[in-house]
Amino acid sequence: MHAPNAAPAQSRRHRPVPPGYKWIALSNTTLGVLMATLNISITLISLPAIFRGIGVNPLAPGEIGYLLWMLLGYMIVTSAFLVTFGRISDLYGRVRLYNLGFAVFTLGSLLLFLTPGRGNAAALAMILFRLVQGIGGAFLFANGAAILTDAFPPAERGLAMGINQIAATAGSLLGLILGGLLATVWWRGIFLVSVPLGLAGTVWAYLMLRETSAGAVRQPIDYLGNLTFALGLTALLVGVTYGIQPYGGATMGWTNPLVLGAMAAGVLLLWVFVRIETTVPAPMFRLELFRIRMFTAANISAFLASLANGGLQFMLIIWLQGVWLPLHGVPFSRTPFEAAIAMIPLMAGFLVAGPICGWLSDRHGARAFATAGMLLLGAGFLALRALPVDFHYLPFAGVLFAMGCGMGMFAAPNTTSIMNAVPAEHRGAGSGMRATFQNSANMLSIGVFFSIAIVGLAGRLPLALQHGLTRVGVPPAAAAAAAHLPPTAALFAAFLGYNPLRHLLPAAVFAALPRATAVRLASPPFFPGLIASALSAGLGAAFLLAAALTGAGATASLLRGHRFIHEVDAAPAPAAAAERDGRQRRISPSA
Repeated sequence: MHAPNAAPAQSRRHRPVPPGYKWIALSNTTLGVLMATLNISITLISLPAIFRGIGVNPLAPGEIGYLLWMLLGYMIVTSAFLVTFGRISDLYGRVRLYNLGFAVFTLGSLLLFLTPGRGNAAALAMILFRLVQGIGGAFLFANGAAILTDAFPPAERGLAMGINQIAATAGSLLGLILGGLLATVWWRGIFLVSVPLGLAGTVWAYLMLRETSAGAVRQPIDYLGNLTFALGLTALLVGVTYGIQPYGGATMGWTNPLVLGAMAAGVLLLWVFVRIETTVPAPMFRLELFRIRMFTAANISAFLASLANGGLQFMLIIWLQGVWLPLHGVPFSRTPFEAAIAMIPLMAGFLVAGPICGWLSDRHGARAFATAGMLLLGAGFLALRALPVDFHYLPFAGVLFAMGCGMGMFAAPNTTSIMNAVPAEHRGAGSGMRATFQNSANMLSIGVFFSIAIVGLAGRLPLALQHGLTRVGVPPAAAAAAAHLPPTAALFAAFLGYNPLRHLLPAAVFAALPRATAVRLASPPFFPGLIASALSAGLGAAFLLAAALTGAGATASLLRGHRFIHEVDAAPAPAAAAERDGRQRRISPSA
């Protein structure tokens, strides 16, 4: 029996916050973002091994959809649910739903590891399990920044965000390296990597995280707004996904009625969503947050930065894995790992600039650092455009390092300024909105960059293939037939590190060729050498557009105004209570 005067038991989430709780929150959210970003890049770099493991050729007619959904399905689901989950978290507890995200993500990873069967059925199962991972990732991304903002006082949030986003960059690079290693050993291990991290994060979050925010007043859930937003964004992103696939005799599917219909439906549903949000009493999307200049300018800047930067990793992998490394004699089996190693300077630059600029922005504001970071990133895109396709590595590494510094200068200060500008009761929704803009822009960026690269290939590829094949002795008729390789297939062959010539040239043609010619056709440098000049035009156009977008992002960043911290905490977190005065305040001088 309980003693008559015993105090009622506290829920685990509302127990007293232990000393140093902010570091517990930082370590757990850092583990979450590390796991989520590692998962994206390890899958990206390991796609050839995954498809070989289940016995599917993603470049065969009708099969490219499996490749695109494995690449982009996770991002579509995550983007569609971020705002919804952020708003629900404001109502029912950020820690509770963040913890759920860890568990769901881990379940998806385990299911991928256990994928049964082979062939198209296995590919469909893996796509479904990636969508499960995407739901877990949406819970993690929607709440991580809000939990950090609750736990840290304003004077330390930039440093915390800098450390957290270093983990995101480290996860991306670590995923490339691990994927490159595991792809040559055991393809299922690619998905097993996330399971111990997810289990540890789930248990640790359950035991250690506390609900330090007061939470919003319970209100009815905006079901209609949630539905129209999720369906509208999903339709738009699905349209982008199928728009970069061939359609009929066209190199891409932008004229496909299904693509046009999906994108029109997406725009219409998002317009209906905005109309709904202006009329319902408890909207999911807090449109009033856009009245805060800092929030609006920083989100526009982040959207443009992600639109410019989202396709960078894909373009670099295509360039390195599909062209540069094979031209230097690296076998296709080793190109994933070597590509990851070649991209280390990008992470090094972020590691140098991220925490330093995050810490400095706590004292001097975000505007100068975020704006300078965007300008440096734009200069890096122009420098990449100026490099030849078969570049010398040291100048390339120097450009990547500078671009990593630019990303680090921008990311933490900009995220901190967004979260500082949001009222405490709306931090989940604000974090979800911020992550939605960035994830959607990343997704759109991939579609835009791929389209530009394909257009660049389409004009030059047929002539390059025909001349290159006839020059080494392939019969003109067979060379002309092979020259009709769709640019999309050539681009994805480069991306996956495949040499498609064995599939393009009939076996009888190969058998009739001199042995030295057949060996040359199958060698790593031959196909990349044929497409290098054609790919160069597409890459150059993509980098030029990215530079223009970063310039626009720098302008938006510059317009964010003075440093601004919105402090209206009904129940301040203990770690920050001494620094919060219960009123909105503006801090000078200008950043």
